[in-house]
Amino acid sequence: MSKSFSDLGVNALLQQGLEDLKISVPTDIQEKTIPLVFNQTEDIVGLAKTGSGKTAAFGIPLLQLIDIESTTLQLLILAPTRELGQQIHTNLTSYAAHCPEISIAAVCGGIPIKPQIERLKTPTHIVVATPGRLVDLASRGAINLKHLTHLVLDEADEMVSALKQDLDLIIKQIPKTRRTLLFTATLSGAIKQLVQNYMSKHVMQLEADMTTVGHQGIDHQYMVVEPIEKLNVLMHFLSSKEGQRGIIFCKTKAAVNKLAKNLAIHKFSSGALHGSLSQGIRDRIMGQFREGHIDILVATDLAARGIDVKEVSYVINYHLPDTFEAYVHRSGRTARAGAKGLSLSILQEEEVQDLPEFENELGIVFSKFKKADAQSIEENNGLLWAKKIFKTKPNRTISDQFRENISTVFHHLTKEELIEKVLANYLAQNATAHQKNEVLKHPKTK
Repeated sequence: MSKSFSDLGVNALLQQGLEDLKISVPTDIQEKTIPLVFNQTEDIVGLAKTGSGKTAAFGIPLLQLIDIESTTLQLLILAPTRELGQQIHTNLTSYAAHCPEISIAAVCGGIPIKPQIERLKTPTHIVVATPGRLVDLASRGAINLKHLTHLVLDEADEMVSALKQDLDLIIKQIPKTRRTLLFTATLSGAIKQLVQNYMSKHVMQLEADMTTVGHQGIDHQYMVVEPIEKLNVLMHFLSSKEGQRGIIFCKTKAAVNKLAKNLAIHKFSSGALHGSLSQGIRDRIMGQFREGHIDILVATDLAARGIDVKEVSYVINYHLPDTFEAYVHRSGRTARAGAKGLSLSILQEEEVQDLPEFENELGIVFSKFKKADAQSIEENNGLLWAKKIFKTKPNRTISDQFRENISTVFHHLTKEELIEKVLANYLAQNATAHQKNEVLKHPKTK
């Protein structure tokens, strides 16, 4: 029988906050972590999949341990991206809705620093931060880290790679006596090194919901394509998922921009997300995706950290990630809250040899996705062409005489006849373009 939050030692006020959010039964990671935070003093390494409820697992007990009589900063939570930091701050604020004495601030990069400096002038018990912004604030003397009792590293695997330098600076400024809680979806070599460097010798490790990535309601599939057909195959797949939400992952910002531009040209409901975009644009794109105004998000790995959107039907690896950890985080964007989801990798022939390593390391099995045949792809391209015409806005600068002349040409055609002729013209032009490509690919030699 599942335990209740009361059984775990959570007080009535925090229970009320959880009830307001319709959270009544602890998840596996919460059931294992909360009593350890309350009843032990050792550092904790929590290994749990993305979307398993980690924020409440550390947030609920640490909120309860805050000394509201003190005005010092007691808890620091570090997250690799602003999106994740804001999500954690929102969650903690909701949990503590009936504990107004607890002061929680978010100080993340990408937005003006002056309002954050002003906010930190008021007594603050908990700060949720991205490492870069925290280092900046500390260098300005805007935040005092000397009285910290607890440090939380969430999505720690990302911080030991891209953000390690900032993390090193922060660790030097906080008390050695603090208690550290680290949460990650995978226990990589870099994470083990971080544990060895920054945490006590007596670390308690716990695992939750880690039966393997392959048993989380995610269907892992792959298809093999030629480079020249990759975009067309992708668009055929996206057309089959019209109305469903999905995320496409690329390795680089340049690849995200290129793919997003191609999807926009073909009138797909999509947006791009990567670190070089201004925070205002990132927030707008994320808002549109979260609210269902766009269906497809094209993103880099780091930019997608902290995306907690339910009803993401599929994830596409347009490029296979370099690490197993990245694959876990990518695929974890779908099949959230008990739903089912698809993680599809679109590979070139030479990438297929990497799949067994992912299977062995992550305990998953890839099945082959049946690629659309040439005729289906050609018909889908024709459909996309038709949709593009349908969505084209009328040109109001055309002269009345020119418009009348064109109208006269088509005057005697029925709607069906016009469609037949326009479609025949499209297919003829397509065939000519295809023949030219074949000549360029296979030039005749004397």
